[in-house]
Amino acid sequence: MSVFHLGALAALFAASWAAVVVAAILYWMGISLGIGMGYHRLLTHRGFKVPKPLEYFLAVCGTLTLQGGPISWVGTHRVHHQKSDREGDPHSPRHGGFWAHMGWVLCGQSNHNDTAGMAKLAPDLAKSGFYRWLNTYHYVPLLVSALILAVAGGWSMVLWAVCFRVVVGLHSTWLVNSAAHMWGRRRFATLDDSRNSWWVALLTFGEGWHNNHHAHPASARHGLAWYELDVTWIQIRILQLAGLVKSAKVARLTAAPAELETA
Repeated sequence: MSVFHLGALAALFAASWAAVVVAAILYWMGISLGIGMGYHRLLTHRGFKVPKPLEYFLAVCGTLTLQGGPISWVGTHRVHHQKSDREGDPHSPRHGGFWAHMGWVLCGQSNHNDTAGMAKLAPDLAKSGFYRWLNTYHYVPLLVSALILAVAGGWSMVLWAVCFRVVVGLHSTWLVNSAAHMWGRRRFATLDDSRNSWWVALLTFGEGWHNNHHAHPASARHGLAWYELDVTWIQIRILQLAGLVKSAKVARLTAAPAELETA
């Protein structure tokens, strides 16, 4: 973690337009396609269905964020929903804002590649040999991409498209755990402290509409009002129109918690 943060600082002194552009593209692939669409809305909550090749592609995109393998990520997030802001929540701000943001990763049990231990929390994924392998060796896609970037663009490309991009992605995702449980508006009276945060939503392509999400965990759409920009949902909708997404579950703005309809 220290090496990546030092690399992110070094990137500020080695900028190039090509490196910044590639970093932005990989940031979108990792955070929106990988985490938001893949790990979160598809694999954790099964908010929609896609063909297996596309599902596997989204999961690989998720590993590019250095947030662990799909089984570990999904298992941890399911525990978060089961015990949100109560005893047993892996990253509640009630144990401190720093703990919720990154302390739980540095000092807690993040279990990023604990395939056997996390299998009981995500048994649907643990049945798959592909997901078991990807969870154990989740760092391989990032390592391969780093080698390709080094050959193609040198140190500037590595510092921006790997170190800087990964660090910004980590903190953006962690803000959903911390800031989106401390600051913002609450549309739904959920039993946890979840909030809707427009600026966290901008950083995470829609994941910041967190109170909406906790009220309707299985909804593939998090931004429920017209002004709540949810880029990941827009992408899901485009794929749905193209016939690649089926059975998308969508919450209505006025729906009671957990009340969904299929789009």
